[in-house]
Amino acid sequence: MNRFYSDFDVERRAATGAAEDYRTPFQTDRDRVLHTPAFRRMQNKTQVFWSGEYDFYRTRLTHSLEVAQIGKSISYWLKTRPGGPLDDGFFIDPDLIEAVCLSHDLGHPPFGHAGERSLNHLLREHGGFEGNAQTLRILTERIFSARRSGMDPTRAFLDGVLKYKSLWGALRAATGAPPQHHFLYDDQAGYLDWALGGHAFPEELTPGTTRDSFKSIECQVMDWADDTAYSLNDLSDSVRAGFLGLEKIEAWAQLRGEPSGEGTALGDLMRAIRQRRVDPFVGKRIGRFIQAASLVPTTNFLSAVTHRYAYRLEVDPAVRAESALFKRLAFEVVFLSPQLKQLEHKGSRMLRQLWDVLSERYIAQNLIDGQDFQLLPADTAAEIAAAADAAGRARLVCDFLAGMTDGYAARTYKRLFVADFGSIGDLVG
Repeated sequence: MNRFYSDFDVERRAATGAAEDYRTPFQTDRDRVLHTPAFRRMQNKTQVFWSGEYDFYRTRLTHSLEVAQIGKSISYWLKTRPGGPLDDGFFIDPDLIEAVCLSHDLGHPPFGHAGERSLNHLLREHGGFEGNAQTLRILTERIFSARRSGMDPTRAFLDGVLKYKSLWGALRAATGAPPQHHFLYDDQAGYLDWALGGHAFPEELTPGTTRDSFKSIECQVMDWADDTAYSLNDLSDSVRAGFLGLEKIEAWAQLRGEPSGEGTALGDLMRAIRQRRVDPFVGKRIGRFIQAASLVPTTNFLSAVTHRYAYRLEVDPAVRAESALFKRLAFEVVFLSPQLKQLEHKGSRMLRQLWDVLSERYIAQNLIDGQDFQLLPADTAAEIAAAADAAGRARLVCDFLAGMTDGYAARTYKRLFVADFGSIGDLVG
């Protein structure tokens, strides 16, 4: 028995009293995610480079698998620390960590962060779009697509995916403008309240960065695992794709005043590139990043309620700085390159045009050229038609677009807007 968790942590919101199972509650959470279309669709969603362009690039799916492996390794590492607070009967559950890590990107739309920004702009009058908020919506309301229902997650699992705990409306009220990212939808306030066991945020945890920093230990582990994968594994793809080479790294280091000589992080990376040993370099660094983590006891308004808030994850400052360095390198040299920005623009344009035609037909409920074109699957169109208002219809249209893979979005775009594309065989997404 694991004393780290109590009935509070394994409670499910529906409280239906599920039948006896050979699995733990957290293994059930993980398995429910694994066997869904929402999880499988991540195999054709962009991580950095457009999915399907080459077979070795990471997709959202392979990234999530890597984050899960790193997250579980962190949980094992923390459990084995001599003199640490954890032991064989009191530990962070690796199955829970795996479930959280596998799910952390479920809500991301096609075409990477460009797609996320585009949908947020298009939904600016209807509560916005955010990948983490969409993950929560999928898990609680949409993951079983045939039933249009959620998976009834445990409290610890639901709270573990909540990287952000500020509502869209609260951030808009604070700044006077719709937020660009890092929020939950306003109608998700009930899920947030349930995740916290009905405990209100203290006044000092104001909406925004301060409140969002208040995370369960599982969410903190997932966050560091995600940072580790993002800052290291994406470097490997960038080198393989030819976007990151010795000259570009040296030029960037000189421009930014970053040391790149022997024994520095950038120097080690450049040596690995020269020796064609980038993957071993990345693997060794991942191990270092995992072992840089430790647990520190903390006290807050939930620490007496659950052990999940009685500890914070501390990462060695030098290692965290190295992760931030690699992230800046990848962002400024690779992600801001004209080639990727051109692809981002193309993806954003496709989403905007798809939104325009679906918005006219299903949100405004206007006929197109006087004709009743049905552009969506019958069950999706019926659900949208039954929505109570325009905001509800907009959210459902957004669900459809966000759930698309890159390939499905591109094919749908071509069927609607490219004159010589389309056949009965192309209709299957």
